[in-house]
Amino acid sequence: MLRPLLSVALMCSITTVALAHCQVPCGIYGDQLRFQQLLEDEQTISKAQLQINELSDGEVDAQTVNQMARWVTTKEEHATKIQNTILHYFLAQRIKANNPAYVKQLQAAHAVIVNAMKCKQSADPDTAKDLEKSIFDLYRAYEGKEPDFDHDH
Repeated sequence: MLRPLLSVALMCSITTVALAHCQVPCGIYGDQLRFQQLLEDEQTISKAQLQINELSDGEVDAQTVNQMARWVTTKEEHATKIQNTILHYFLAQRIKANNPAYVKQLQAAHAVIVNAMKCKQSADPDTAKDLEKSIFDLYRAYEGKEPDFDHDH
């Protein structure tokens, strides 16, 4: 009986360490890559919304319901990834209160979190467009320049 409990405890401790890694000042992570990942997650959300809408227009059978549920789950996961990146990377480590652009960066980060939440709440493709815009706005506030990404959406 004790052995399964130890296995669960070990898994929980490993998970905690893995999630906490980005809060160790190791200098491994790069801002540019974080923005590219945010945009990739947004693109996945957008595709999921389009697929949900397309599937709901046709005949709804068990297979369609299954596919829609999987697209909803994917949309939720990627919106949560965006929120976690903003919270655990940008807000916890990169956006500093002593920075003159702090308020602007904080407002832009908040907009990304809110827009990701709206993507969770809706299958309306406009929410993904708003999310994409807010990611680019955060980039402008954070980097102080226009984004230069190979991002076609």
